[in-house]
Amino acid sequence: MSDERKSPHASELPVTTVQLNHTVVYARDRRLSAEFLAAILGLEVGAPFGPFLPVDLGNGVTLDYYELADEPIQSQHYAFLVPEARFDTMIARLEAVGVTYYADPSHTEPGKINGLFGGRGAYFDDPDGHNMEIMTRPYVRR
Repeated sequence: MSDERKSPHASELPVTTVQLNHTVVYARDRRLSAEFLAAILGLEVGAPFGPFLPVDLGNGVTLDYYELADEPIQSQHYAFLVPEARFDTMIARLEAVGVTYYADPSHTEPGKINGLFGGRGAYFDDPDGHNMEIMTRPYVRR
């Protein structure tokens, strides 16, 4: 007798903890902004989902880019924990497209990276002025 039961899809499994599933990122041009971030992080832009253009971060969370072409966009901060082995490649991608990175969130140390919590990190602006951060070690919270 063959077992033809399918294993449940992740969306069918019960949720036992609170998890971030997605967040909306406002952009003047959703495609430009989504493709910019995806290119820097080495990710892909997903298929449109209604008015949203998702970038899947690979941990069950998507950044859903939403276009606000005629309204002001309030700068937000997005921090990405990235593998140490991919950090230098991300910095090289920023340099290749002429985007300045900084060691600090106030952008006063251009072209430098930080060594917070025993890792490496950098900040940069996306096309809409969102303050993006890449870091190889999470912040220690006590």
